[in-house]
Amino acid sequence: MKLTSEQKKEIIDQQSQKNTTKRVTSPALEQILYEAIPVLDHGFVRVVDYMGDDTSIVQSARVSYGKGTKKVSTDSGLIKYLMRHRHSTPFEMCEIKYHVKLPIFIARQWIRHRTANVNEYSARYSILDKEFYIPDKQHLAAQSTNNRQGRGSLINGSQADEILSVLREDAERNYKNYEKMLNETYDGDIIDDKKQGLARELARMNLTLNSYTQWYWKTDLLNLLNFLSLRADSHAQYEIRAYADVMMNTVKKWVPTTYDAFIDYRVGGMELSAKGKEIIKKMIEGKKCDYESSGLSKREWNELMGSFGFNQNLV
Repeated sequence: MKLTSEQKKEIIDQQSQKNTTKRVTSPALEQILYEAIPVLDHGFVRVVDYMGDDTSIVQSARVSYGKGTKKVSTDSGLIKYLMRHRHSTPFEMCEIKYHVKLPIFIARQWIRHRTANVNEYSARYSILDKEFYIPDKQHLAAQSTNNRQGRGSLINGSQADEILSVLREDAERNYKNYEKMLNETYDGDIIDDKKQGLARELARMNLTLNSYTQWYWKTDLLNLLNFLSLRADSHAQYEIRAYADVMMNTVKKWVPTTYDAFIDYRVGGMELSAKGKEIIKKMIEGKKCDYESSGLSKREWNELMGSFGFNQNLV
């Protein structure tokens, strides 16, 4: 991860600030506020602002003021109840703002979550950094044979070296042509005084999707948890999951009681269809139950058996 001198100075200045407030704060999150947490080869995640904590959720749910006389265990029970029954509005009372540096192809996947406020680095106004995401060999995989949007077995040996070489060479060549069309290097030097540079809004179209961009991304806790339930999942693409894993840890520091409930009921829990519920009920009662009589599709049956660790998957 590479930070510019301006970004480093900004982080030092922000972390040196000492402000008093009557609002609730999260001590654990305060410890990492403004810190650039590395992700992938050149990316990072920073928490730059937040509002509310676990008590804000409880107060909203009770429509009360202050902590009152309720015990923490009672607050925890209420948050679990809200999470379990998907009473979502109280979780919207907490908000958080991230500064994220990420590859463009991950940004385009990320932006599909349309429940946040986003302000992205402008390649019409500024020149993009000369940085590209090049995956580690351990993440080079072939296309899955049974999932159109998933990865299969690892690609090794000379083929892996060839792929990495193509990714690196294409990115560097296209960036060199990007500078040539701009008639300006990424650090601001003019290449040829006798030539005009192409408009930045046009020159950027030649950049590869593994180029890095940056944005500020602000959302409420409810929509953040929805984002994380999808992008921190084992089925999510590795590159966006790497960001989600870092953000999961920030949620743990920010709202630890809500985080525990989220892990228990959303991440570690599961939803059952009416048919699936009936199958599990029969199994508990010791009754015979098989795929042919279940009324489930093959994929549904395999997912259900896998979720409960039953060795009855269909080929």
